[in-house]
Amino acid sequence: MKLSLLGLGRMGEAVERLAVAANHEIVTKLDIDTNPGGDALRDALKDSEVVVDFTYPDAVVRNIEDVTAAGVPMVIGTTGWYDRMEQVRGIVESNGTGLVWAANFSIGAQILDRLAELAATFLDRFDDYDPYIVEHHHRGKRDAPSGTGVRLADKILAAMKRKTRTIAGNPDGQIPPEALHVASVRAGEAFGKHTVGFDSAAETVELTHTARGREGFARGALYAAEWIRGRTGFYEFSQLFDEGPGT
Repeated sequence: MKLSLLGLGRMGEAVERLAVAANHEIVTKLDIDTNPGGDALRDALKDSEVVVDFTYPDAVVRNIEDVTAAGVPMVIGTTGWYDRMEQVRGIVESNGTGLVWAANFSIGAQILDRLAELAATFLDRFDDYDPYIVEHHHRGKRDAPSGTGVRLADKILAAMKRKTRTIAGNPDGQIPPEALHVASVRAGEAFGKHTVGFDSAAETVELTHTARGREGFARGALYAAEWIRGRTGFYEFSQLFDEGPGT
């Protein structure tokens, strides 16, 4: 596969290492300061089969416009742009290209998603089991809550009729009973730890995914790149597994 990378930070470097080890060719590498945008970017990507983007929230939509206009499918690991989801979907579909996005490309995080949804569905009938989410990332992470934390919250809200909204951060006063609390920790060098808990007077149930490094995220992003090559359409990463292996 001929692969191009937008974003040369720690995640971009991890994707490059795995791609080279898998005998993929890195055609172009551009960082935020070297990305020309517009026609120049499209020209730089003319030999690419897939573009992987791990950049910044304020750059990713422009990148999507430019890359999909060039007819190249994308994998988006950047978070913090989800309020423009329908705009991006329209861009991809109008350009007739493909895109896979994820708040978290870790395979283990996909398991946490499904287990959290299952637990929330089961425990919705027991009012004393109160759900919560705690996520911990390195001090330099730009968004809070994390994209994975937001996605987990959406899963729980969809599964529990007695929870109707989220409250993030550390608000003053009590948390209303209909609200799901999502807490963020930004300290040290944590790669990413997400815990979904259900607390009652009798017991606490916790589901936790802890990333030991960036390889798990990079491996998932590379899998998505291999999958989207030659395809069109707008996909969230979990849909690749719903369709089954090799489809």
